[in-house]
Amino acid sequence: MSPFDVPEGDPFGPHNLPYGVFSPAGTRERTVGVRLGDHVLDAGAAARALGSPYFALLARPTLGPLLAAGRTAWSDVRRALTAWVTVPAHREVIEPLLHPLSSVTLHLPFEVADYVDFYSSENHARNVGRIFRPDAPDSLPPNWKHLPTGYHGRAGTVVVSGTQVVRPSGQRKAPTDPAPVFGPSVRLDIESEVGFVVGVPSEPGSPVAQGDFRDHVFGLCLLNDWSARDVQAWEYVPLGPFLGKSFATSVSAWITPLDALETARVAPPERTHPLLPYLDDSEEEPAGYDLRLSIAINGHLVSEPPFSTMYWTAAQQLAHLTVNGASLRTGDLYGSGTVSGPGERERGSLLELTWNGRDSLDLPDGKRTFLEDGDVVTLTGWAPGPDGLRVGLGDVVGRVVGATGGTVRG
Repeated sequence: MSPFDVPEGDPFGPHNLPYGVFSPAGTRERTVGVRLGDHVLDAGAAARALGSPYFALLARPTLGPLLAAGRTAWSDVRRALTAWVTVPAHREVIEPLLHPLSSVTLHLPFEVADYVDFYSSENHARNVGRIFRPDAPDSLPPNWKHLPTGYHGRAGTVVVSGTQVVRPSGQRKAPTDPAPVFGPSVRLDIESEVGFVVGVPSEPGSPVAQGDFRDHVFGLCLLNDWSARDVQAWEYVPLGPFLGKSFATSVSAWITPLDALETARVAPPERTHPLLPYLDDSEEEPAGYDLRLSIAINGHLVSEPPFSTMYWTAAQQLAHLTVNGASLRTGDLYGSGTVSGPGERERGSLLELTWNGRDSLDLPDGKRTFLEDGDVVTLTGWAPGPDGLRVGLGDVVGRVVGATGGTVRG
């Protein structure tokens, strides 16, 4: 069967074509690849073989040059790639350059310049408020409906899907403990998110307006913001997440270009508070995305969070991120924050799914409140595509391995 014969309805058909970086079997050389079904096209080799002017952008060990090239180049390259994998005249040249996905090694597709994570799901924020502030008159912080809150993370510990996650150690102190103790986290959690990848930089001191979002952001990927809840709870007052978050953030090996998600664009939820002009999106194009996410632990589905419910859009997040004059760099990554829907089976973290450990999850291999060593977490997702097709989002998989000093049960 030819690799061009992608099964009908395959979410990674020619309508998708996400980008990654891979090494062919038997080599360590890295090059830009484009996924087609269960194969990977060596995009640089294809550009060379066809005499394409995009060779300089694609024959690289990272997506960085393509990200920096800008929106016109992104669209032109996408049109060229679509032709290369659909026009019969190209088959003879292109087919030898398609590698079985199972035979290649996938890498982090771009160098992460900076990493920021937001807190933009009202369902998630309200759940967290109800868990930790049950007697408060409002489960949301007073600023939440006025600006997209977030924190600056650690770019150096963003890792590609498939990378093992070592259980972090740190200080923790339960409310009844007389003093803090040090050791492996016993409340290791996940956060099902979507990450947005910046291509075109901006000048320091020049905020990026919501309407310029698509001129700067190349695409998106699934993201797992691993969280040590016990470490986080002790350290985050009065500043914010630090060691409870910085040990690992997993992202997909595949970046889906925004151009592949035109059909998935939707309006965000209705605004319930007036917004300052730079965040007011009432006159903007719809900037939400209808992405359907799934969370599985050891192959067992535990939740299906809907991204369309996110209160703050990626365009608003980018506007807020830069409104103080902070500049963008090629390779900046910002996370949406935990994606949670209104239903109990739509929550995007174990913190919510188990209500901070009060209610255990019943899995085929035993009960869980938080993650145990050896657990494998898989995030998957898709979006509505053209003509009723699905646009697949690359999986994010991570296996928890024990910290030095022993095994921890969740």
